[in-house]
Amino acid sequence: MRCFHFSKAALACVLVAHVSFQASVQAQESQRRFKVLAPAEMTQAQRDLVQNIRSGPRAAVAGSAANSNDGSLGSPFNVFLRSPELGDHLQKVGSHIRFKSSLGQKLNEMAILITARHWTAQYEWFAHHRLALQAGLDPQVAEAIAQGKRPTTMKDDEAIVYNFCQELHTTTRLSDATYKAMVDAFGEQGVMDLIAVNGYYVLVAMTLNVDRTPIPGDAPAPLPALTPAR
Repeated sequence: MRCFHFSKAALACVLVAHVSFQASVQAQESQRRFKVLAPAEMTQAQRDLVQNIRSGPRAAVAGSAANSNDGSLGSPFNVFLRSPELGDHLQKVGSHIRFKSSLGQKLNEMAILITARHWTAQYEWFAHHRLALQAGLDPQVAEAIAQGKRPTTMKDDEAIVYNFCQELHTTTRLSDATYKAMVDAFGEQGVMDLIAVNGYYVLVAMTLNVDRTPIPGDAPAPLPALTPAR
């Protein structure tokens, strides 16, 4: 076994860095409006909701807010716990949208990123950016969305989804041309599934923004401010 020896100065630096990190994390957590509930603090209805979420497909996703080791839930689910019956309905809808959409994971995650950008939902972007890239979204496309710009390297299916989401978010309507392109490519089920992912993740963005959910590890906010601010 190899032994490592640290000088008192080096050890002091390590301790200071650790204390500074902990203080930073605590400062972020102090901004959170909905205290993260430990299992001992939950009602039976809340514990049932935790079990329903943790027994679903989210728990298999590394880094998911559903699979912490201490039995608590990250947001938005931590906020859903405040209204557990409603929260259970919402998490079931969200689970279907994420894991059973006819659009496939890449386009679904792209739509989530567009929604996160529109709402400047920092935690939503943080949580789904890596999932979008893992699903095959070009990092340049994601970066353009983050900057509030139309991506120039989109594939045809991505451009159709981008046009639909962007137009729906910014105008609250949809032109005949944009609708036709979407229904021709994905069918009426695809249209409904895309409406659903945008709508559900608006709710999630609202939840996270009201909660002021912090980025883990005191990481900087991933989305820059846009001009004009959204």
